[in-house]
Amino acid sequence: MSKIKFPEKLNPLKGIAYFFVILLIAHFFWKFTMIGDESDQVVTFLGIDLSVGFNLMVNHVARVVYDILSFMGYHIQLEGSNVLLHDNGVAVKIVWACTGLKQAYIFIAIIAFYKGPFLRKLWYIPAGLVIVYLFNIFRITMIVASIRENPDSFEFLHEGLYKYMYYGIIFLMWVLWEEKIRGKETAKIIQPQ
Repeated sequence: MSKIKFPEKLNPLKGIAYFFVILLIAHFFWKFTMIGDESDQVVTFLGIDLSVGFNLMVNHVARVVYDILSFMGYHIQLEGSNVLLHDNGVAVKIVWACTGLKQAYIFIAIIAFYKGPFLRKLWYIPAGLVIVYLFNIFRITMIVASIRENPDSFEFLHEGLYKYMYYGIIFLMWVLWEEKIRGKETAKIIQPQ
């Protein structure tokens, strides 16, 4: 079986193309297998109920964001276990899609299915997951803080700016993997006999 030939001029883009192929496959696999309504607390994967894990993460994210905003001096309340309510009545409900678990899964898929030494993946994937987690907390904190004075900015911040920044961070972590961490395969030099 022959390998897919990549046009010579596009060889520098081969890695980026592979990154986006893995990203898209992972994204659509998630879209079609992880079923859950944004407003409810039931999340299933191929019919298997994963709600408990997702709901624990929802509560964790809401609590951490509440703690950070309270520490920063915001007058905010945690209603129930996942609604962040500003003193002016503006509120945000943290749902299962806000957990960052999809982005963590996509990062794992990209590094796991991209070329590179297995032993380096064993430490790089957990290190990257810490960054994915921290960025998610930063993202939710910034969105909740920003909408206090401008509730209309929620859609732009949530579905635009921070969503693309999130995927930009994942791309930059892949670039770091590609350029610095995984190491290049050494070309085999065939000596004439």
